[in-house]
Amino acid sequence: MDEGQGIGRWTAISLVVLLTLLALSALKWSRPRPFVRIIAKVLVPTGTGVHVWVSTADRSLRLAQQPDVLADEHDDGTNPADVVIDLTRKYQTMAGFGAALTGSSAWLIQNRMSASQRAALLQELFDPPPALNFNMLRISIGASDFSPQHYTLDDMPAGQVDPQLQHFNVASDQFEVIPILHDILAIRPGVQIIASPWSAPAWMKTSANVISGTLLEPYEATYADYLVRSVNAFQGYGIPIFALTVQNEPAFEPLTYPGMQLTAEARARIIGKYLGPALARRAPRTVILGWDHNWDMPDQPLSVLADPDAQRYIAGIAWHCYSGDPSAQSRVHRAFPHKDVYLTECSGGDWPSARNGELLLFARNIVMMSIKNWARGVIYWNLVLDENHGPHAGGCDECKGVVTVDSSTGAISRNDEYYAFAHFSRFVLPGAVRVKSGNTNAGIHEVAFQNPDDGSVVLVAVNGNTQTNRLSVKQGALRFQYDLPASSVATFVWPLGNTSAPASAGSASGARDATRPP
Repeated sequence: MDEGQGIGRWTAISLVVLLTLLALSALKWSRPRPFVRIIAKVLVPTGTGVHVWVSTADRSLRLAQQPDVLADEHDDGTNPADVVIDLTRKYQTMAGFGAALTGSSAWLIQNRMSASQRAALLQELFDPPPALNFNMLRISIGASDFSPQHYTLDDMPAGQVDPQLQHFNVASDQFEVIPILHDILAIRPGVQIIASPWSAPAWMKTSANVISGTLLEPYEATYADYLVRSVNAFQGYGIPIFALTVQNEPAFEPLTYPGMQLTAEARARIIGKYLGPALARRAPRTVILGWDHNWDMPDQPLSVLADPDAQRYIAGIAWHCYSGDPSAQSRVHRAFPHKDVYLTECSGGDWPSARNGELLLFARNIVMMSIKNWARGVIYWNLVLDENHGPHAGGCDECKGVVTVDSSTGAISRNDEYYAFAHFSRFVLPGAVRVKSGNTNAGIHEVAFQNPDDGSVVLVAVNGNTQTNRLSVKQGALRFQYDLPASSVATFVWPLGNTSAPASAGSASGARDATRPP
């Protein structure tokens, strides 16, 4: 038989096979015969498609989706992997990600953007994926350092006091903050809002000023009432407050913007005697988060939690990133494993250390490491600032928002922090559980999650090396490799399939295993 005859014969055979398949389909057989399944297996490649998104520090890639990686679903375990994911080892359940709607952010969105620009921005930030999928917010009770002016919700003329809070009002928030909150809630009805005061009204303080000083002890009960009225006032506008802190950065006394020192003893008294019982009687429920300050003083929240009256009302601890190390979160968590952990403030900026960008800093050192130290939610500082790092009255002159708004045109630019957060917020859905992920690849940092509902697995990896790094990943019987670009962040997502054993409960809730190290 010559070559032409051979080709003709195989063509005829192929035609017969094709006609047979068509006939079977036409007859609507309930299931294909064995030889049909064999042909299908040959024609369709096996394996799981791993979706990949990459950003690089040089900004040549910004959350750019890459071609899927074909993973082997039948790894026999003989080949070692850099990252090994164990879905049976579960830690905290994720609440979400977000930023602060400061007075400055609200003012810019309301006054420097057109209606269409405003709607487009808020949808991009708060809509579900493929938008940024933010579902957490922080707001200030009264002014913060990023407000156009200084105020509280019960300001009085010098020398006058208002112990019955008869002059309490939210008039200063009615023009920008409350309308923008309404816009966000229309997009994301379940957004979780954390409220923090920067200062008590001046007449309650030793300084008789919203700047500096501390709270006078005779006004502790009044201050607790002031905070509860704040929660109620926002609720009256249809704005539910998920959590409340007693004082922003209570161990710091700023000299150019509202603030006040508040000792651990004072915070414990306020929470245990006044604020906790008052909120416990209120519906809907608003929880109390302790501390709301930096990583470098874990003894401060531990001291308040050691007070049994205060501890019973504290749902978790809020942290800031400006000093210390995120391992402080784990120290407090080990002592009080049933208290939640949140990173409630961290800002990027145009300072010398950010000359080469802040993508890796935020993705690795802030978001990833706070999560690996038990954070359920991560909240950036300003949602929006303008090209001059404002507007603001005192405080930071170089801070950046998640996005920058051109105050003349309303056009936005997305900062490195936007992409650092997006690598998590777009893929790690509310209710996802952090799972164990070991790593032996030098220069690579990672954290892994399993999403609710579809059970998909999410791995975020940061390559801190200045050259490409080949990463190998194993989860159950699934294995894949990927060449991570130099100085990059990558998010990998794949369906669970049948690649792992059933997950163990881990803890009573099945949400986290507080007895095991992260």
